Amino acid sequence: MDQMEKGYYQVVAKNKTSPSQKQIENETKDITVKSYKVESRITSRFAHTTVRSSVVNSGSKAQSIGFNVQIPKRAFITNFTMNVNGITFVGSVKEKTVARNLYAQARARGKAAGIVRANSQDMETFKTEVHVPPGSNIEFELHYQEMMHRKLSSYEHTLHLQPGRLVPQFQVKGVIIYRNGIVFVYVPHVCVHPQAHIVFKPTVQQQKKCDNCTTSAIDGIFTVKYDVERDSNAGELQVSDGHFVHFFAPSNLTPLPKNIVFVIDVSGSMWGVKMKQTVEAMQAILDDLTIDDHFSIIDFNHNVRCWSEELVPGSSIQIGEAKKYIQNIKPNGGTNINEALMRAVQMLLKASNQGMIDPRSVSMIILVSDGDPTVGEIKLSTIQKNVKRVMREEFSLFSLGIGFDVDYDFLERIAMENRGVAQRIYANHDAAEQLRTFYSQVSSPLLRRINIQFPDDMVSDVTQNRFDKFFGGSELVVAGKVLPSDSNILSSITTASARLDLSLETEADTMDLDTELAKQQHSFTGFARQMWAYITVNQLLAERSVAPTAAKKRKITQRILSLAVEHQFVTPFTALLVESDDASERLLADSPKDPRRGCCSDIITLYRSAPNAYTPSLNIMKSLSAEVCNKLGASLPVENDPHFIVHLPRNQMDVCFNIDSQPGHILNLVSDRGTGVVVNGELVASKRAQRNKLNTYFGTISVYYQPDGIGVTVTTNSIGLMDGHNNHSFTWTATADITQDGVKISIVKNSHVMITINDNIQVMVLLHRVWKKHPVNVDFLGIYVPSDNSYSSLAHGLIGQFSTEPDVNVYDIHEGADPLKKEATMEVKGNRLVVTRGWQKDYRRDKKRGSDVYCWFIHNSGKGFIDGHYTDYIVPHLNSFLPEL
Repeated sequence: MDQMEKGYYQVVAKNKTSPSQKQIENETKDITVKSYKVESRITSRFAHTTVRSSVVNSGSKAQSIGFNVQIPKRAFITNFTMNVNGITFVGSVKEKTVARNLYAQARARGKAAGIVRANSQDMETFKTEVHVPPGSNIEFELHYQEMMHRKLSSYEHTLHLQPGRLVPQFQVKGVIIYRNGIVFVYVPHVCVHPQAHIVFKPTVQQQKKCDNCTTSAIDGIFTVKYDVERDSNAGELQVSDGHFVHFFAPSNLTPLPKNIVFVIDVSGSMWGVKMKQTVEAMQAILDDLTIDDHFSIIDFNHNVRCWSEELVPGSSIQIGEAKKYIQNIKPNGGTNINEALMRAVQMLLKASNQGMIDPRSVSMIILVSDGDPTVGEIKLSTIQKNVKRVMREEFSLFSLGIGFDVDYDFLERIAMENRGVAQRIYANHDAAEQLRTFYSQVSSPLLRRINIQFPDDMVSDVTQNRFDKFFGGSELVVAGKVLPSDSNILSSITTASARLDLSLETEADTMDLDTELAKQQHSFTGFARQMWAYITVNQLLAERSVAPTAAKKRKITQRILSLAVEHQFVTPFTALLVESDDASERLLADSPKDPRRGCCSDIITLYRSAPNAYTPSLNIMKSLSAEVCNKLGASLPVENDPHFIVHLPRNQMDVCFNIDSQPGHILNLVSDRGTGVVVNGELVASKRAQRNKLNTYFGTISVYYQPDGIGVTVTTNSIGLMDGHNNHSFTWTATADITQDGVKISIVKNSHVMITINDNIQVMVLLHRVWKKHPVNVDFLGIYVPSDNSYSSLAHGLIGQFSTEPDVNVYDIHEGADPLKKEATMEVKGNRLVVTRGWQKDYRRDKKRGSDVYCWFIHNSGKGFIDGHYTDYIVPHLNSFLPEL
C-alpha cells in the first residue's frame, strides 16, 4: 500500500519502563503471559475495542496476577469478564448504589483487589489483580467504546500496549469500515491489508529490547491516524439499527476573519518553563494571524495590563510589536482572573459597538492560566456568573489550564457556558507544542451559527443540533432515533461562512446501511445506537456540570443513569459489577470517592475525568421548488454537440443549431456589459471519434458577475464560487442553497444548478452523467437560459443576442432529402437560409431520455442566424466578455 496514498498510522514503542511495570517484573517473575490480543473495530467513526490476555501462574506458590489496560479518557468501559480456573466472572453495568450494595454482600469472600488512577495525558488505567494458587490459568477480557473525534483533518485512534513481558502470541488487529472509502491509513512497520485491515503481530524476538534481553520493548502507544472520503459539503447522513448519525465536515471554504483577545496568566507560578513555553507558543500563534484578523493581548497577575487597549489588525508591524511585548514579560505576583476576563470582554464589546470588526467574523477569548484566582474576586462561582453575564452570544471563551495546580473543572465550566472548550496543557517538555496544536484547532473558523433540522415525524431524541462555530479540520456530529416511516430520513442545514449564506440538504435510506453492514464480517452493527447514547451521555454530563440548581442536577443524573445502564457504559454514576456464574463471588469496578487520592482497597476502580462537552454539529435547507422547470419553459437550451435551441415566442417557433468547435475552446454564450453578466462554456471532447468525428460537449460553464466580482464555475465534478479573495467549492452530491451578495446558487443533488443574479437573470446548468467505463461518451453539462432574463440593450453572445427577438419568416415548406424532415427557406437578419425541420432533445424534465422539441435546424454552425461566424464567439478566458463585433 502506498504510504502517501493511505496516510499516516504511527506506532510508538517507548523503551522507558514505568516504575509500576518494574515493580510487576520484580514481584511476579513466575508469571507466564501466553497471549495478549487487542482488536478494534471502527465502524463509521465509532470504535469497539477488546483487550484479551491469557496468563498462567507458573510459580510454585500462590500469587497475585494483574491485568492493566490504559484506555482513552473519552472512552466508556462496557464490559469486563474474567475466567479463573474455569470459574467465569461476567460484568454488568449497574447504578452505582445498587452495584455497591451487591458487592458489599459478597465482600468478605472477595478474592480480588485493584485500583485505577489517571496516570498519563490522555489515558486512564483499568487495573485488577486476582490472587490464585500455583498452576492457575486466568483469562481477562475488557471491552470499551468511543467515538472518533476529528481534529486537524484526521481521526486518531490510540491503543496503549502493555503486555508486561514477552508474549508468545501477541497481536493487534484493527479494522476501519466506512462505506464511502478511506482517504488514508498509514502504518510504518505494520501490515495494512486492503480495506484498512491493520495487523501488528511481532514475534517474541521482535518484542525484545535487545537480542539477549528477556524484557519486552512493547510498552507504548499504538496510534492510528486516518481520514475518510467526503463527497458532499452537506455531510453524510447514516441510518442504522433504528438510529441516525449525521457527520458534517465541509471543506473548500474560506476561513472567517477572527477577533482574538489572548489573556495570559503571568503570575509568579508561571515562572520558568511554563512562561518560556507559553512565550514560544505565542510567537508561532501570532505568526498565524492574517491582515483580516484583529487581536490584542492582556497579561495579568495581581494587576491587569493591555498590550493594546483596542483590537488591532494582524499586520506584520503589529505582530512584531506584540512579539516583543510577550518576550519581555516577567512573571510575578498573584492571579486576578476575574478582572482580566472582564477587560477582554469589554475590548470585544467596544470593537463591536464601534463597527470596527466584520459582522461575519468570529470573536473569541483565549485564556491561558496555571492557577486559581488569588486576587480580586476569588470565588469561582461568582467569576463564572460575571463572565456569563457580560459575554455576548457571538463571543466564545476558550480555556487552557497549564499543569495540575489549576482548577480545571472551573476552566471547563466557564468555557462550556460561553460557547468554547477547555483543554489541559501538561507542563512538560512539549507544552509549547500542545498550546500550538490547540490553537491550530480553532484558528480556521469556516462557518458560524450552524443549525440542523429534521422532520418532526421522522426522528426523536436528537442530540445537540445548534452550534456556534465550525472549525476547519474538525467534524460536527448529530444523532437521534428514527421513528417508523416509509420515507427516507431528511436533514437540512443552514449556516453562514465568510460571505455566504448556506442552505444544505441531504437524505438517507433507512435500510441501505444495515444491509451493507450485514455483509461485512468485522462491522459493529450496533454503532449508530451506541454512538447516539455516547453523544447523549457526554452532553448530559456537560449539562450537569453547569446546572444552576440541585434539582436540575438530580434530573440530569437520573437521565444519565438510565442511558448508562441501558447501553452498558461505566460513567461517574454507574459501576461495573463483575460476578461469577453462580453469583457467589463479586468484584466491583467503581470510581474512587476521592479521585485525587486515586485509591480504594478491595475494589476494581475506574476513575473518569469530566468529559469534554464540546461536540460540534450541523444545519438546514429546503429543496428547489417544482417551479424551476416551469419558469424555464421558455428558454434557450444548449446540450451536447453542443446544440442550441432558441425559443422565439413572438414567432411561436423554436430554432436549433449546433456549434462544431474544438475541445478546449471557450464559447461566449452571454456577454452583457450593461448588467455586468458574462456566461461562457468550455468544450471537452468524447473519448474517441465516431464516423470520423470527435464530438464536443460543454465540460465547464462559467457565470461571472462583474459588479461584485463574483464568479460561479460549474464542472461535472463540482460547483465553485469565487469572489476575488475567497474560493468555495461544493459538490453535486447534496442539495444546497448558497447566497452571496446579489448572487444565489441553488444545487439540486446530482441534477442541476440554478444561478440567479439580482433576482432577474437566471442560468440553469444540467448535469449529464454517463457510465464511467463508457468507451466513447464523457460526462457533460447542458445550459438553459430563460428568454425573459432582464438583460441590457448591450447583451450579446451566442445566446444573449436573442434576448431581442429577430424577425423571422419561414416559407416554401417542402419535402426534403429525408422524407421525415421538411425543408424550408428562412429569412432572418437579411439572410436567406435553407433550414430543416427536425427534433432535438430537451433534457430539463427528463434528464435520461430527454423530451423532443420540434424545431427548424440551421446548418453550418448557425451561420446566418447568429451574428458573424461562430469563431467570433471564442474567448480567451472563462470570465472574458465578448469583444464588440
